[in-house]
Amino acid sequence: MSSCTIEFPNTDYPSVLLDDGSPVSIALNLQNSPILFGCRTGICGTCLVTATGNMLPPTEDEQEVLSILAPNHPSARLACQLKPTGNLALTPLNP
Repeated sequence: MSSCTIEFPNTDYPSVLLDDGSPVSIALNLQNSPILFGCRTGICGTCLVTATGNMLPPTEDEQEVLSILAPNHPSARLACQLKPTGNLALTPLNP
């Protein structure tokens, strides 16, 4: 399995390395990052981020939550639902 890097642009937080396809929430739960988590089920929106890079597309459930929390942000994602397929850059998004 290959690995990918998660970066946090414009912060002093170090990059995090994880296996492709692994849930981002598990890696960031173990590392210090600017991303906060609440429910970890994709409902609360605490982990709303702007995500750029390579990742699996959002599920229907995630897309439904994003349409409510960030309707005008096409790169918005819920970090607890992200599964990277390559390197990512994540920035907390304040709706």
